[in-house]
Amino acid sequence: MAAFPSKSLSKCWRNCWHTCCLFSQADYYFQYTECDSTGSRWRVAIPLNPGECTGLPEPVQGLDCTFSCKAGEFLEMSAQECTRCAAGTYSLGSGLRFDEWDDIPPGFSSLAANPANAPNGQNVSTCSRSGLYLESNRDECTVSLIYTVHLKKPGSVSFDYQYVDNSIFFEFFIQNDQCQEMDQDSNKKWIKLTTHGEWGTHIVNLNSGTNILYWRTTRVTLGSKAVKPVVLKNIRIEGVAYTSECFPCKPGTFSRAPGSSSCEPCPRDTYSGRGASSCTPCNSKTHFASEGSATCKSRPPCSEKDYIQTYSTCDKDGKTQVIYKWVEPQICLEAAAGAVTLPPSGQREPCPPCNPGFYNNDTATCSPCPPGTYSDGVKACKPCPAGTEPVLGYEYKWWNVLPANMKTSCFNVANNNCDGLNGWEAAGNHVQSGAGRSDNDYLILTLTVPGFKLPVSVRGVSGSEYGRVTFEFETSCSSDCEFYFMADVNRRSTNVIESWDGIKTKQSYTHIITENSSVAFTWAFQRTSQASDVRQYVNDMVKIYSVTVTNAMDGVASACRACALQSQQAGSSCVPCPAGHYIDKETNHCQECPPNTVLSGHLIYGKEACQPCGPGSKSNKEHSVCFSDCSFTYTGRVRTLLYDFSALTSAGSIMNGPSFTAKGTKYYHLFNISLCGAEGHKAAVCRDNVTNLPNEDAGGGQQGSSVEAFLCQSTIIPSDGRGLRTALSSQSISLADTFQGATVEKSLNGITARPELFPSASKRIPDIHFFYRSSQVTTSCQRGRNAVVSLRCNPEKTAKGDISVPSECPAGTCDGCTFHFLWESSSACPRCSAVDYHAIEGACKAGVQDTVFVWTEPRLCTGGLTIPLKRTSPCEAIDFWLKVGAGLAVFCAILLISLTCYFWKKNKKLEFKYSKLVMSANKECELPVADSCAIMEGEGDENEEEEVVYANKSSLLAKLKAVATKVKEQKQLVKVFF
Repeated sequence: MAAFPSKSLSKCWRNCWHTCCLFSQADYYFQYTECDSTGSRWRVAIPLNPGECTGLPEPVQGLDCTFSCKAGEFLEMSAQECTRCAAGTYSLGSGLRFDEWDDIPPGFSSLAANPANAPNGQNVSTCSRSGLYLESNRDECTVSLIYTVHLKKPGSVSFDYQYVDNSIFFEFFIQNDQCQEMDQDSNKKWIKLTTHGEWGTHIVNLNSGTNILYWRTTRVTLGSKAVKPVVLKNIRIEGVAYTSECFPCKPGTFSRAPGSSSCEPCPRDTYSGRGASSCTPCNSKTHFASEGSATCKSRPPCSEKDYIQTYSTCDKDGKTQVIYKWVEPQICLEAAAGAVTLPPSGQREPCPPCNPGFYNNDTATCSPCPPGTYSDGVKACKPCPAGTEPVLGYEYKWWNVLPANMKTSCFNVANNNCDGLNGWEAAGNHVQSGAGRSDNDYLILTLTVPGFKLPVSVRGVSGSEYGRVTFEFETSCSSDCEFYFMADVNRRSTNVIESWDGIKTKQSYTHIITENSSVAFTWAFQRTSQASDVRQYVNDMVKIYSVTVTNAMDGVASACRACALQSQQAGSSCVPCPAGHYIDKETNHCQECPPNTVLSGHLIYGKEACQPCGPGSKSNKEHSVCFSDCSFTYTGRVRTLLYDFSALTSAGSIMNGPSFTAKGTKYYHLFNISLCGAEGHKAAVCRDNVTNLPNEDAGGGQQGSSVEAFLCQSTIIPSDGRGLRTALSSQSISLADTFQGATVEKSLNGITARPELFPSASKRIPDIHFFYRSSQVTTSCQRGRNAVVSLRCNPEKTAKGDISVPSECPAGTCDGCTFHFLWESSSACPRCSAVDYHAIEGACKAGVQDTVFVWTEPRLCTGGLTIPLKRTSPCEAIDFWLKVGAGLAVFCAILLISLTCYFWKKNKKLEFKYSKLVMSANKECELPVADSCAIMEGEGDENEEEEVVYANKSSLLAKLKAVATKVKEQKQLVKVFF
């Protein structure tokens, strides 16, 4: 890659005929032509002002196209030889370096895609420059930093970066001159997170030809919390054919000897300008300069912000005292007008006791108790009694000095000049953040645990808890301070477990370790993210009062615990209990937990350690976890409902959204839910393809980053959003890792289901609520996250069904702590029984009758009993007897009418004969008076009765009776007379 040397016009010679100009070496420069197919090229001279002069040197054969100079050399084009760089300059030989960022260097461009105010591809100001590094934007734009380089041979590109915030997606990829992305492994394309205060280095190989380099960031902010931008510095490109000049050292650096490939920063209290071969000392009495400074600064008068309070180490008499010391390095002047002096030291007082598990052997230091012994930190170490074993771990609550397995450091994003300072200071009953050199320093405290060792009695337990770390802290801030708690497992990558910003009252935090690995726990504190040369928030600090780690492999014991024994003999050694067994308090023997109970963590002493599983759940064989076997029984007022959820064994997923950030970035929430089955294994997996890409483990294999739980959540940015070519999955978190139970009630163990979020159209079949809880306590949810999955019977859905979230809580949660989901499925309907169908009998035809069975509508059951087949049975015909009955009825009616007519006619005849008889009797003779009178009276009465009978409208039966009576009486009268 050729450079353009400075040039000036030479004098021109004139004659009387014409004016011409003969080129001098300052009027032109040399350049190589493009390489031909044989790899050859020519060196040609290019004038600064074409057409004005003549006499350019003739083209000559150039060096081979793959030729390059060594680091610290440049190609002198006149002689086509490599020449060493002078002092004060440097060269990479066949490479380029960009380490000055007062402005974006030539050749770089930046693009931003912001749907809120700029179209895709529009040039905008995207980077914040601080001279020492390049900083990405803090808004929600998708930003690309682009540089194009032409390589004559295969090379590489490397850069230093800081990437600490997983709410920003950071990728690096390469395109050729056809805008085609070159093949890259995913762990080369997606940049890994770095620990707060540490720089990472990323190296990618380049092909010969045109390489277009892209650094791209996309921010997704799910809250109002400020993000930490991506920081770049020291971009290096190897593989250019040659460099025709050396680059001067930037201000604050120097190169002492010729042929340097890099420049060194100036030591503290020295400075340098551009192209310096040495550094100039400052007047140390009145001025100061930090490492790598371009100028000296005046020392300010000392103030209260320039000293800190700490405690002296214990002396031989076991005494300590409060002391005050200047913040190092001291940059203030004690003798200046208005300066303050250090306060006097406090009174000598007894040192705090040793931490539990340590002892003081009449010296000023505390020593760990030997293996098999214990101490409370005050008394001497004692051996554990027979039948007990030491409880190993760390319990730090006194801070005269930092423990041996704790390290402190200081780091600044712009440089690492505060590495020599203590980031944290011991202060008696607590350890506190130090002063640092500037307010935006990261003050780091690291605790290394080589591994975890369970007590002997619980080594056979298959639980998921190997230990836990608990610390108590408080923060006092007047600016935008942040406090981080991070963990690095097996040196794979450092992840932020929890963070706090602003003022926090004294509180405790617990993190559970679920794998037996070496872990480095890190606490980092930053007073403000804004860089400043003057300390303004030195009194902002965080205090840690205690740190406790259980089951640490190299831990000490503060107490002893009972253990399982093989026999009752005194002094019997401890033995491990089988999985799912507790230690009986009376016999110290291992006893298996009762059915459907789970052993509580690694505390197995006493039967009370076996805790019952929740409703609708059972324990596995090892009694290590409670789970649902995909069956459920509910007894209501009327009937007992049986459920079979085996179709829901595999994990279900729901991606709700889209949602949009304030700047228009589209994203989704992906939830994975493992409802039941799997013998208690957490089948829901949420993978992270950005922030923690696969790393090579010790065995050369690949370990991906994922979260396994009963319910987990990831943030998804689609591939068609913000110019991304693949969907991004990040910020994977566990919402629930413990199954509480299943019930139709509205709450369980403090977790409340909200049926009003999912109104039901039918109340015949109740919703079943599965309750889950996260064992990890968070600052925002003091009791941990909770989740409720409500199962609803819906025969119209498939067996797998669909999952939804409440419309009023689009992210699945209304408060950020309890998540609600509705899983509608035909599998959520109870198993069918005899009460779910009824019989319908058909007509009797030809002595045969059919009975069919149909489901009661709407059908709200599945599986179970099958509906019976059509049943056919014989039957008696009833048409003939109906006809016989009708015929008999008609016959009886006719007979009755005939008899009535017959008696009526006969009665009329008798009446006529009687009347005629009476008339004839009165004409022929005269009856006796008495008799006649009796007869006449009777006759008179009869006539009266007859008149009454005829006058009244009697019924047919009454008339028949009357006719019969009259006939009988008339027959008697006839007998009397005759």
